[in-house]
Amino acid sequence: MQEIELLALFKNLLFLVFFFSGIILGQHYPDKSVDSLITGGINNIIRQNYSAAEKTFTELNNSYPELPFGKIYLAALRIAESYDYAEEFDTDYIEENLNAAKQQSEELLDNDPDSIWYNYFYALTEGYISYFEALNEDWISALTNGMNSIKSFENCLTGNDNFYEAYIAIGTFEYWKSRKTEFLNWLPFYEDDRSIGIDKLKTAAKLASYNSYLAINSLIWIYIDEKDFTSAIELGETALKEFPDSRYFKWGLARAYEGINPMRSIELYEEILNSYPPGRTYNHINEIVLKHLIAQQSAKIGITVKALQLCNDILNIDKLDDYAKNKLENRLKRVRKLKDSLEK
Repeated sequence: MQEIELLALFKNLLFLVFFFSGIILGQHYPDKSVDSLITGGINNIIRQNYSAAEKTFTELNNSYPELPFGKIYLAALRIAESYDYAEEFDTDYIEENLNAAKQQSEELLDNDPDSIWYNYFYALTEGYISYFEALNEDWISALTNGMNSIKSFENCLTGNDNFYEAYIAIGTFEYWKSRKTEFLNWLPFYEDDRSIGIDKLKTAAKLASYNSYLAINSLIWIYIDEKDFTSAIELGETALKEFPDSRYFKWGLARAYEGINPMRSIELYEEILNSYPPGRTYNHINEIVLKHLIAQQSAKIGITVKALQLCNDILNIDKLDDYAKNKLENRLKRVRKLKDSLEK
């Protein structure tokens, strides 16, 4: 039981803290040119315009080689794109950029350990390394680097308590740490920091310059976890006003609607399914996951024929590669179980 809870902690916690912490920069960097490149690249990631984002971050890296930003965001971009398309990660490229960014951040910190930005560089780099280790199920290293990242975010607040992107990382960490270790609540040293985490995220959602959407995304999944679907939907709709085609926000909004309006949830999942460009769903992972989700919601509201057809569509897909088979093994079992229940 404890092992299962810890794995859930890492998978949920590291994704929410480090994946989105890395792709959105909360505080304006003093150099306006750097700030403009980061802003443009980030917006392109959120809009899934990955080629434009790569061009921007390559320019950032080439024009400002003394900063680790370019390397961090090039790795972040590659992780985001592969995650979005459910494709295998380019491990060599990602690790090369993150290791170089970490070394550069450490050298900068050696020269000025009190610098907020140098601590932020290190926090982001360690966070991405931790997240990538978790994706590869290297849990011990993921925990070590993850805690190093949170400590550096806390160091940012020591220098400036208005550095709100640190609020978001720390707030998300505090919530999910308490949530995923609540099975230890009988121990005298256990502390429930969920409300503290939520308060930090609410503050950042109101006051962060770019990070308001990161705070919104984190709060969406927290409200879903708390079964407060109405609040999750309100936040998700707010995010989509700014980024109407963003799959990142549609996933959370669709999940929230499952608890209130399954038909709207189906519509959003279908929008996500139809939004992938031709040729980027060749491994069928996203197709199968989304069709299964649509089938589940259809079955819930009595659209049995549609649900059964989707199950058959999934099970009739052949020639899955080994990567897809590994990722989908448990889901395919659930699809077969749903199909059997619908045929009774």
